[in-house]
Amino acid sequence: MASKLRVAVLGATGVAGQQFLAALPNHPLFEVIRLGASERSAGKPYGEAIRDASGKVNWYAKKPLDSSFARLHLEDASHMSTDGLDLVFTAVESDAAKLLEPRFAEKVPVVSTASAFRYEPDMPVFLPAVNLDHAKLIDLQRKRRGWKGFITPGPNCTTTGLAITLKPLEDAFGVDKVVMTSLQAVSGAGRSPGVLGLDIIDNVVPYIAKEEEKVERETKKILGTINGNGDGIVDAKIAVSCTCTRVNVIEGHTESVFVGLKKQASVAECRRAMQEFGRAFIELGLPSSPAHLITVSDDPYRPQPRLDRDNEDGMTTTVGRLREEPVLGGIKYVLVSHNTQMGAAKGAMLIAEYLVKQGYIG
Repeated sequence: MASKLRVAVLGATGVAGQQFLAALPNHPLFEVIRLGASERSAGKPYGEAIRDASGKVNWYAKKPLDSSFARLHLEDASHMSTDGLDLVFTAVESDAAKLLEPRFAEKVPVVSTASAFRYEPDMPVFLPAVNLDHAKLIDLQRKRRGWKGFITPGPNCTTTGLAITLKPLEDAFGVDKVVMTSLQAVSGAGRSPGVLGLDIIDNVVPYIAKEEEKVERETKKILGTINGNGDGIVDAKIAVSCTCTRVNVIEGHTESVFVGLKKQASVAECRRAMQEFGRAFIELGLPSSPAHLITVSDDPYRPQPRLDRDNEDGMTTTVGRLREEPVLGGIKYVLVSHNTQMGAAKGAMLIAEYLVKQGYIG
């Protein structure tokens, strides 16, 4: 590729949008040339738009804001054109995505962290190395909708670690049933009204609206197969039951997973399947790829979000406490997945890098 692809980030001032901007400086494939946000921020330099009246800079990513991004003037996303763009990353709320994403997809590819189009039959919900064959739906999507571009939404951040760890088990032994309880970081709620410090300190909130339904539905779609007609996905025949909770952790979703397998397998065999998962994908050498999609710990006190969420720059899912599961007849384990890295912006970037490699973008 002679030059970098020209990229816009929509929802740039929000928490998810900031994660894109934190990861994109000096990217070998992508160059951010435009930023979109709400009408009230339009026209301002980005660095000014995220500074409040008191002078506080509302930048929440760990890495500092790149000075070149700080100087870019924000555009009203609802009126942005696709002129000069090769790719759009969207990090907007679902309602906004329903309106914005199809308008951009008419002209250019859209890689999204929003949930608006996850359940459309012609839209793949990609996870690295898990369901890359679902890319076949991109051609169908373009044909059906008359678009030059397409939309590929990423999964819910809680689905990410679960589906990545289930895939090698499904391939090697078959998965029959899954019971999962999540302990989710507060950053998964963004900075939404109602997510208050006093609600979560010294507390576990036992319900996250619509989360359990998303995880159950998305996991089966992601692990499903293209149907015989090539025009949709047949959900994996796996029973998935979840309880999703919010805990007093800043970043990193922890999940306790119980898996019923169709074929009997030892703990050692399950560990090996996870450790070897995704080698062909990793060997592509994509810029955001970890060296291991799944890291398995033998320490009985790991994984822990504070210690393991940043493993391989937040792009590996760390698994521990692998044990036999006698009730469901299979395996059980605990995982930690970084909800704002692999589970959001950087996971979306990794999929975009793969689609560039395969010729769908660029």
